[in-house]
Amino acid sequence: MKSFKSYRNMSTTIFNKIIIAVAATAIHAIAIAQEAVDSIPAHELNEVVVQAPKVIRKADMDVYYPSRSAIENSRNGMQLLTNLMIPSLTVTDALGTITAAGQSVQIRINGRASSVDEVKALLPETIKRVEWINNPGLRYNGANYVLNFIVANPTLGGSLQAEGRQALNSAWGDYFADSKFNNGRSQFEVGSLFKLTDNVKSHRDYKETFTYPDGNSLTRTESPLGGHVDNTFGRLWSSYSYIKPDTTTFYVSASVAPTFSDNWMSNGLLSLSDGTDDIILTDSHGSKGTTPKFSAYLEHHFAGKHTIVVDFNSSLYFGKSYSDYIEQLPDHSDFLTDIHTMIKDQNQAYGLEANYIRKWRNSRLTIGASYTANRNRSTYENLGGEIFHQRQDKVYFFTEYFQRLNNVTVTAGLGAQYTDYLFKETNQGNHSWNLRPQATVSYRLNQDHQFRLSFQSWQSTPSLSESNIAPQQIDGFQWRIGNPNLKTASSYMLTFRYNFNLPRVAGTFGVRAFNSPNAITPYLYWDENKLITSYENSRGLRNLTFFLSPQIEIIPDWMMASGHIQYRVECMKGSGYRLYNHNWSGNANIMLSHWGFELIGQYVRAQHDLWGEKISWGENLSIIQFSYNWKNWQFSTGIIMPFGKYDQGSKMLSKWNTNEQHMRLDMRMPYISVSYNFQWGRQKRGAHKLINADADVNTSTAGGR
Repeated sequence: MKSFKSYRNMSTTIFNKIIIAVAATAIHAIAIAQEAVDSIPAHELNEVVVQAPKVIRKADMDVYYPSRSAIENSRNGMQLLTNLMIPSLTVTDALGTITAAGQSVQIRINGRASSVDEVKALLPETIKRVEWINNPGLRYNGANYVLNFIVANPTLGGSLQAEGRQALNSAWGDYFADSKFNNGRSQFEVGSLFKLTDNVKSHRDYKETFTYPDGNSLTRTESPLGGHVDNTFGRLWSSYSYIKPDTTTFYVSASVAPTFSDNWMSNGLLSLSDGTDDIILTDSHGSKGTTPKFSAYLEHHFAGKHTIVVDFNSSLYFGKSYSDYIEQLPDHSDFLTDIHTMIKDQNQAYGLEANYIRKWRNSRLTIGASYTANRNRSTYENLGGEIFHQRQDKVYFFTEYFQRLNNVTVTAGLGAQYTDYLFKETNQGNHSWNLRPQATVSYRLNQDHQFRLSFQSWQSTPSLSESNIAPQQIDGFQWRIGNPNLKTASSYMLTFRYNFNLPRVAGTFGVRAFNSPNAITPYLYWDENKLITSYENSRGLRNLTFFLSPQIEIIPDWMMASGHIQYRVECMKGSGYRLYNHNWSGNANIMLSHWGFELIGQYVRAQHDLWGEKISWGENLSIIQFSYNWKNWQFSTGIIMPFGKYDQGSKMLSKWNTNEQHMRLDMRMPYISVSYNFQWGRQKRGAHKLINADADVNTSTAGGR
């Protein structure tokens, strides 16, 4: 990664030499003053251009500045993020996903928590910088990573964006449109998204061994006969924002997100080790429903660098989750096992958060409080329409202080969370107070070398499925029952990072230690002839991770590569077991662009996670895409999984049930994509939002193998 571009056409006059020297010194000083200003623009002095580095290492984040070629080769925010090639980030535009080291990434736009489709609605020309926060502070409430897009100040004008992507050999694709209209300090936005996955062929490789309390065992081997995956959903949204620069921001939005079909079905031939006849097995589970959301946000700046921020969010969920498990002998119509589970949810979530921020020249104080309420009503049709009500409440307080002392910066804070949940029908529940300390120390040796040590902690509350006492039958003798006595679990993480900027190479090397001493995990036990899966506060998960994330400029302005590689070792302890796991994972990206053409290649090797007595892994993926930009259009063609085999699965290591499952999809999909970006007037950004109250509605999950 280049730090400073060489001066061009330098004047021979003493006057111009002095101007150039002063400008270069000023820009270097701004880069070192990490929090003094937010952006570092390019300065043009007659024929001389002085440009800042593409990435600035701050005390609590890495800041990436889009190059001109990255903007020119993008027609929406997701495409620009792909072109930035942030090393540890896995951006899969074709699938609409953003992850980092196999974990979720919290997306924000001007500090406001957002979604991937909102990122896609961003105009590349309005994105001034992207903040990559890999050790989020207390105000982010336990996020693994935060990606914050800072966009241009509001002016006049409007825009229309549209994109369509369709596979050539299956019913898979996505379609997107968004429009913005500006009038003075006001902006109106309307957008929609439709994602299609219909009857994509799949199958399951599965083998399991059950061990009974008396020592006898039974092995069941499933030979695949076919199956399919459906995942079709949409989203409609609208928003209004009023912005008076440096004084007041008001933002309100409403959306509705229907899930038309989210279903996975597998057929197999089940062979048993006890010599009994083979069995035809049909296993299916899924969900469908609708989630309306509403949010309102107010931010006001007072004299003396005081800021008050208030945010309200609410969401509802009306839907159902279901599972079907059927066993029958070949050529017989009667069922040996016929299990049908249907759960209807009418759930609500509300969140309110307020922050006070006070800034000084070299320091910042943030004080915040939030309240989140979940009200869940689940009807179990397979239990004769029995209804269960669950109430969850969370109150969170925190204070955080940032101080810069020359080349050293320190951030320290303390959060406190109160959690309470209760089942109305049985009057069972739990409540607890938990402290959340956090601190980061950063030392900048110079502009190209930085060391950062950070400590984080957070809490995880029991989910609706983990705590719901309603029994769910999984197959002929397996059941799942929640535990209402679960306690909120705490997690702690210590991370050391060395960030470096070298000629044509930039990146991060680090070591991370994680400990969750009372993690909420599944555990298995026999109850007479039933194998029960329930949940417990375990004896803890510990792991140690080594990682390297480089970005390499192979040919300046032509070819760039980035990636992330990590090695993890971990140990999990629970009721009657102690298990170990170690594995390599990572991603690699390469991009070649010139003359309006762009070639992108991506490979992802999924992280294998140990949780409870199960090791699970996500998608192993490979993608190649070729694009051409012409005026307001981008035309692309690509293929998902051009090489390798799609694999997503798990391995169970319990002494009562040992199994291994591989989910295979027919994912070798060639596709075409067309993007359109039309703008008029001068553009306006979405509302600047520093915080976001949590109001994610709960949903039930029907049992499945």
